[in-house]
Amino acid sequence: MAFIVLAQCLSTSLWFSPSGVADSLMRDWQLSAAAFSWLLAATQLGFIAGTLAFAFSGAADRFKPTRIFVVCSLLGALANAAVTWGVTDYGLFWSLRFVVGMCLAGIYPLGMKMLVQRVGSKPAAALGWLVGMLTLGTAMPHGLRALGQSWPWPEVLLGSSVLALVGAVLVGWMGQAPKQQTSLTEPTAPPAAPVRLNTQALREVIAVRGFRASALGYFGHMWELYAFWSVLPWLSLPIARTLTEPGESLASSVAWISFAVIGIGFFGCVLGGLWSRRVGSAKVAASALAASGLMCVVYPFIPDNWPLLQLGALLFWGVCVVADSPQFSAMSSQYAPPQWLGSALVLQNGVGFLITVLSILLLGWAVQHWGSMALWLLAPGPALGLWALRPLLKPSSLKESLS
Repeated sequence: MAFIVLAQCLSTSLWFSPSGVADSLMRDWQLSAAAFSWLLAATQLGFIAGTLAFAFSGAADRFKPTRIFVVCSLLGALANAAVTWGVTDYGLFWSLRFVVGMCLAGIYPLGMKMLVQRVGSKPAAALGWLVGMLTLGTAMPHGLRALGQSWPWPEVLLGSSVLALVGAVLVGWMGQAPKQQTSLTEPTAPPAAPVRLNTQALREVIAVRGFRASALGYFGHMWELYAFWSVLPWLSLPIARTLTEPGESLASSVAWISFAVIGIGFFGCVLGGLWSRRVGSAKVAASALAASGLMCVVYPFIPDNWPLLQLGALLFWGVCVVADSPQFSAMSSQYAPPQWLGSALVLQNGVGFLITVLSILLLGWAVQHWGSMALWLLAPGPALGLWALRPLLKPSSLKESLS
C-alpha cells in the first residue's frame, strides 16, 4: 500500500503544475487571469474525457491497473514537459494540458482500484491515505517553486514530470496485486467481464437512494475544492506581502503558503479516514463540509492587516476542504450496485470534474472583480452537500438508503 500512495503523490504532481508558477507563467506568456484559468480547466476537461474513454471502452477492467498507471504516468510526464520544448502557441499549450488531464484519468482512479484490491473491505481509512497523497501531489509544484526560488517556470514543470516518472517506476516495480486478493465488491468471485457505461447502468445506479445522496454530496464538495486550490496563489499574495522580510523572495513566500495550505489537507484525509472507523463516513464528510462551507462565508471578513489570522484560516480550510473526499469515494463504493460499480464511479467522477471546470472559471473571473468576496460563490457547494447527505446521517434510514 505504501508504494501505491507514494506513487499517487508523485504522479499527481502533474495536475496543478502550472499553478506552482502562475505568476511567471502569466508574465512570460502574457496571459490574463481568464486565460490562465482555462489552462487549469483544460486539465479537468481532459480528466473527464479520459474517464469517459475508460468507461466506454472497458479498458480499466480489461487491462492490469498497474500497466495503465505506468503508461499514463509516462505519457502525462511527457505531455507536461513538452510545453517547455519551445512551445509558443497558447492553443498547443492548452492541448498538452488536456492530454495531461486524460493521463491523470489513468492515474487517480486506477491508483484507487489498486489500493482497494489490496485492502479489501472497509477501505475508507486506506482511501484517506490515497487521497491525502494525491493532495500532497497537487501541492508539490508549489513546493518545487518554493525550494527553487530562482527557477524559471519550465524547470518547475520539468520537476513535476520527473516526479511522475519516479511514480511510474515505483508502480512498475511493485507489480500486480496477488491473485488471491480480490476486489471490494466481490471478495471471492472470479473477475467479471469488463462493464461498459450504458443507459441501463445509469438508471439502476441513480435509482439507489444511498448512492444519490453520496454523489450529490460529492458534487457539492467538488464545486468548492479545485476552485479553492486554483486561487490559492492569489489568496496567499497579501499574506506574503505582509510577512515577507525585506530582501526575501515574495514569490517564494507565496509558493510556501500555497504548498502548506494544500499539503495540510493530507492530514485532513488521513485523520478523517481514522475517525470514520468510529463515527462512519457520512458524519466525517458532513463535518468537513460544514467547516469548509463556514470558511467560504467567513474568510472574506478577515481584514488584510491580520495576516496571521488569514494564514491560520487558510490552513484550517485546507484541512477541511479535502477531508471529505475519500469518504465520498468509500460511500459511493458501498452503495452502488456491485454489477455497475465501475459505471457508477465513472459517472460520479465525470460529473464532479465537469463541475470543477465551471467553478474554476467562475471564481477565476470573480476574484478579479470582487476580491475575496468572490469566495462566497463557493458556499453553495458545501450547502448542497450537507443537504444531500441528510439520508445517510439518520441511522434509522441507513438500511433504506441501500435500496
